[in-house]
Amino acid sequence: MIYRLLYSEWLRDQVSGFNVFGYITFRAAMAALTALLLSVMLGPWLIARLRESQIGQEIREEGPSTHAAKSGTPTMGGLLILVSIFVSTLFWGDLQNLSVLVCLGSTAVFGAIGFIDDSRKVRGRQSLGLTPRQKLVLQVVAAAGVGAFVLWQAEVGAVDLRLGVPFIKDFTPDISFFYLPLSVLVIVGAANAVNLTDGLDGLAIGSTGIAFTAYTAVAYVVGHAGLSKYLGVLQVSSAAEVTVFCASVVGAALGFLWFNCPPAAVFMGDTGSMGLGGAIGTVAVVIKQELMLLLIGGLFVIEALSVMLQVASFKLTGTRIFKMAPIHHHFEAHRRDVPSRLAGHQWAESQVVVRFWILAILFAVVGLSSLKVR
Repeated sequence: MIYRLLYSEWLRDQVSGFNVFGYITFRAAMAALTALLLSVMLGPWLIARLRESQIGQEIREEGPSTHAAKSGTPTMGGLLILVSIFVSTLFWGDLQNLSVLVCLGSTAVFGAIGFIDDSRKVRGRQSLGLTPRQKLVLQVVAAAGVGAFVLWQAEVGAVDLRLGVPFIKDFTPDISFFYLPLSVLVIVGAANAVNLTDGLDGLAIGSTGIAFTAYTAVAYVVGHAGLSKYLGVLQVSSAAEVTVFCASVVGAALGFLWFNCPPAAVFMGDTGSMGLGGAIGTVAVVIKQELMLLLIGGLFVIEALSVMLQVASFKLTGTRIFKMAPIHHHFEAHRRDVPSRLAGHQWAESQVVVRFWILAILFAVVGLSSLKVR
């Protein structure tokens, strides 16, 4: 852990400049840069290994026909994201902080669930891996572990179990009786929502990077005694160090986007989407800003709701609300039905991605504004 070495008492006494390693803002910036460089440097090597091992993406038959050309593109690139996050956090984070360890552990477990799912798809040369029930059980167990950690933190007085409500300053209900199922709902919901968003080149990783950029700021505010008091936000002292973890994810996301931007040279697979979804859900729970995830991760909420509405509508009425779900595929399908005279208004895949990124930025801004507008 380079942070503890560089911030040792002896070095601080001998070289005044080493005091900078005690600042979370500096270490967060270095964590983001480290993860970015690792991703960019290791990316070509990993992509080559995935190609050699013939680990390619199998495209769903019911998906957009335009995606058929993507079949065989290396997948499981989420390994690059996870390695970059872990190495960067190990270098710049304080591993004596239990919240950081829980974030790392949850990311690893959800990434492992995705890895198993991806592995089964690759071996079976099909687009289906673990069954929905198998994935759900594993996700619930992992999320319950995070919830149990927060409950333990509450018992020792490190956090309280009041619920922070965005835009409302004086309404913080105590939900200790309901906290475990809430934490499971938040983390499992986030993991699956990010997984559903991963359908177009660069969409999921770009949107996740935007959301984690916002949560980097939120974690810093929540962990800062002065800022949290000034803004009327529930303080969680251990959350300050989570800033470094969030910054690592931002750097890893930018590095992976280098290879995943249209046309993608590699897909993250469930290894990446599950890991990142579990990570953002865990961060929201650990820093006690669960409801803010609905704002900052608003795009993921829309993607998940589109699937739920599509399934419910078809089962109840036999009709579909969208041409295809998740909703980003609806806009792809709509593109093919536009008359030739309106060709200038067609949405190409890259247009869908960029426009959804814009929505993700707007949701992040709304989430951050809730810290001040109370």
